[in-house]
Amino acid sequence: MGSGQQKTRGAKPGANRRRPGLRQWRDLRASPVATSVFFYCPLPTACCLLASWNKGAIFARLALLLRVFAALGYVVAVRLSGFAKNLREEWRRMALPEEAARIVVAVSGGADSLALWLALDELRGAGRLDAVLTVAHFNHGLREESADDALWVAALAERLGYAREVGTGDARSRGGNLEQEARRARYAFLQGVAENMGANYLLTAHTLDDQAETVLLHLMRGAGPDGLGGIKPLRPLSSAHHAALTPPVWLARPLLRWARRAETVEYCRARGVIPLADAMNEDENFSRVRVRRQVLPLLESFNPRIVTSLGRTAELLQADAIVLQEAAAALLQKAQGETSSGTGPARVDILRAAPEALRLRALRLWLKRGRGDLRRLELTHLRAVERLLEGSHGRRIAQLPGGARVERRRGWLLFHASE
Repeated sequence: MGSGQQKTRGAKPGANRRRPGLRQWRDLRASPVATSVFFYCPLPTACCLLASWNKGAIFARLALLLRVFAALGYVVAVRLSGFAKNLREEWRRMALPEEAARIVVAVSGGADSLALWLALDELRGAGRLDAVLTVAHFNHGLREESADDALWVAALAERLGYAREVGTGDARSRGGNLEQEARRARYAFLQGVAENMGANYLLTAHTLDDQAETVLLHLMRGAGPDGLGGIKPLRPLSSAHHAALTPPVWLARPLLRWARRAETVEYCRARGVIPLADAMNEDENFSRVRVRRQVLPLLESFNPRIVTSLGRTAELLQADAIVLQEAAAALLQKAQGETSSGTGPARVDILRAAPEALRLRALRLWLKRGRGDLRRLELTHLRAVERLLEGSHGRRIAQLPGGARVERRRGWLLFHASE
């Protein structure tokens, strides 16, 4: 739901495996991997394909052949699709590993996640990416078709030769905001898969369209620079890693800064895979869907490149936020003393003398360390803590959501966790 993918339901991926025909042959000839292998090694390739024709594993066999020929010293020039080329460029821009990597790919079955998965498959088949991929699908149980979607993704993973993990959950049973609860359950599952697989990276298929929608949603909620920076292309999977995780698992979104939703749909069609449909992506009861279907089309009438413009704005704000966050961390360290850290007391005079932008960031960071997260913490709460810095009177308290509180005493701010 978060990625807002435009999907179209197709047949089960295993349906074409029993009776390959003219369409499959045409798709095979259109493959850049197949073209290169046929050209350079026609006889062994033909023999191998005849042996595997009735097994529905032609593309997997071609990818294996390509790796074998490369190991034997053959130089095979593989022509990548434009989509895969763009993914490879972004992969390098993000400094993601190209060799000896273990990666989990989150796949809903929609166009965005399918395009990411298939493009990675193309890069692996072309010898441009040496990685062990695991496909992870989470069944939220929110639709009647959810179980069928999980089976469809698992069947496609089997057909392409990838390990898969499927999880289930019911966001409705948790109460609260349905979108937020579904997201928490999904990421908890994905994090578990990544840790169990010893993966270095978890990939999700958020696109430039998702970024534009997120920026607008945050703007309408009155977010600050961090919120208007939108979705980050790369961040730790959890804000607080388990100390035993070495190295940590990173959440990467390699489609975020360049891929449009229409491009993912087109690439899936070019690969001969019809994405699944999710009716919730058309349900205007969800604010993200209303932004996608009502607000963005209106903005495009003023600026046809509004999605790209919002994505560029998000990138600039993210770059500024990194510098400000580092300065705020240094301020907090100074206020707490060189030997203190975490939720230790912070000096009132040092925080009060700092510029407002850094002061609020430092207080926010301090509270995050104390509470473990920033859920339900709003600007009004930050301002209440900031007011404790004013004047010379101590013994004042600011209450925080969840029962925690901040007290000023003898020139220091003290954090008290909820009991």
